[in-house]
Amino acid sequence: MYYCIVNPSARSGKGKEIWKKLEKSFKDRGLEFRAAFTKGPGHATELAHQITSAESEPSDLPLKIVVLGGDGTLNEAINGIDDFDKVLVGYIPIGSSNDFSRDLDLPKDPQELVDRIVEGKELRSLDLGRLTYNSMSDTYSRLHEENVSDVRIFDVSSGIGFDAAVCEEALSSGTKNFFNKLGLGKLTYGSIAIRQLLGAKKIPCDIELDCGTTVHLDHFLFVATMIHHYEGGGFNMTPTADLTDGLFDLCVIGNMTKPAMFRALPFAYFGKHYRFKGVYHYTARKVTIKTAEPLWVHTDGEVSVKSDNITLECLRQKLHLMI
Repeated sequence: MYYCIVNPSARSGKGKEIWKKLEKSFKDRGLEFRAAFTKGPGHATELAHQITSAESEPSDLPLKIVVLGGDGTLNEAINGIDDFDKVLVGYIPIGSSNDFSRDLDLPKDPQELVDRIVEGKELRSLDLGRLTYNSMSDTYSRLHEENVSDVRIFDVSSGIGFDAAVCEEALSSGTKNFFNKLGLGKLTYGSIAIRQLLGAKKIPCDIELDCGTTVHLDHFLFVATMIHHYEGGGFNMTPTADLTDGLFDLCVIGNMTKPAMFRALPFAYFGKHYRFKGVYHYTARKVTIKTAEPLWVHTDGEVSVKSDNITLECLRQKLHLMI
């Protein structure tokens, strides 16, 4: 049985149309499957939780969940999985960023990818991250939810500061939808990043690594805690990241003037930003970040909460991916 979670709004509303073409592959092969369409933010989490609840399948059988959508849909789905050791995940990226798939050399043709998933010839186990909010500000979700979980799972990256503020503006302002409708989704984050840089505050932070080292910055732009190489629609933040080593690669930017930040930003797209003074790289299995005031935090580009104290832990090879 394949449980398919489909975001009909992905690729500027073409998700449902794309799925209708792909489900023929399941039917032609005589495979048993069920498809459910997401109805809005958070629904993919609910669907994944329903699928992976104890009564859905006998506990000795692996569940197979196929997610059709963007990085946000995949993030929501994995946050609904109860036990990753009992689930195999397939992913068909049709979002505007698709940072999760960039490191995996996946076929660009969704049909080819579906064929590979159902053939089941390759399985990869990838790291996941777990974010814990040690504190949350009174500014909750942009959806005005009253109950926001203090733990989030992520598969690509989590960030606090500038990169999260860019994601929050993209989601709340409608800029992302505007560019997606024009077929220019890749411009979303770059255009917002320039505006956010101009208004960036100088805020101190402390970064506590599990090796016992504490890094203090008098003012920082952001800390990106990376599993994959890319975030923000193709910015190569950590070119040496390993998706399976159980370690985060941290890209830390701070103590830089705004002109220096503007000079460094384009180089980040090619992974060459570490040549600039004020750009730092660290690795850690666990990291705690404390800031002088609450800032937006993202997980895989999804933003719900501001915090001034977060802890991130790397879960080695927890996600079992059918590719």
